[in-house]
Amino acid sequence: MLSEPLLRRWIREVQRGRRSPKQFLESLRRLPYDNIGLAKLDTHRLLRRGLPEVIFGEGKTTQQLRRILKRMAGQGSLILVTRLGAEVFEAIQSACPKLRYDPICRLAFRPKRGKLVLSGRVLVVTAGTADMPIAEEAAKTLELLGSRAVRLLDVGVAGVHRLLDHWQLLQRARVIIVVAGMEGALASVVAGLVRCPVIAVPTSVGYGASFQGIAPLLTMLSSCTPGIGVVNIDNGFGAAYLAHLINRPIN
Repeated sequence: MLSEPLLRRWIREVQRGRRSPKQFLESLRRLPYDNIGLAKLDTHRLLRRGLPEVIFGEGKTTQQLRRILKRMAGQGSLILVTRLGAEVFEAIQSACPKLRYDPICRLAFRPKRGKLVLSGRVLVVTAGTADMPIAEEAAKTLELLGSRAVRLLDVGVAGVHRLLDHWQLLQRARVIIVVAGMEGALASVVAGLVRCPVIAVPTSVGYGASFQGIAPLLTMLSSCTPGIGVVNIDNGFGAAYLAHLINRPIN
């Protein structure tokens, strides 16, 4: 963790020409974390990667989440907690009063101040209505990170004409996230129609033989259509993070 005396010394070195501004910034990028005992917050991830650390809410106690949020609340950057139950959100909201909650995708968030929205369009496509919670996790994450998310819902291969009706929309996307359960064939179909990268998200939606998402995961991994990347089962957040990295310009 950066101490105030060390920071003052580095600033003096920059002022006296012993350290360039670029070297000063690189030193900040390599700083470790904020150790609060129960967690080590990666406070400089925003400097290193351009995006802040995101909190995985599932499995953490309300006391742990409250301490983490209180430490993060003083920063002006985005706060995002994934996989958070509504009752847990109610118990931790006072630790960060500006925190908001989306019950559909179970995300708690405080948007970044003065967020810049990228011009590129990320299309989030679902095979069925049952896939919407994962798709909404992806779409909401994209919007919080600064990408434009466009939703295209319920266009699975059981009625592929519903997908083809949106040909122009598919062609205008910079990245497409395809969220599908059952056998997961939609990702291959979409990838065969477009020139942009496709990120496939298998969901745990389906009957017994889909094995809680294993079947669509294997279908997507085994796709014969090139240009598809696959994330883990129900990982809408991971798909959105990757899509945003593809969508944003490299500084």
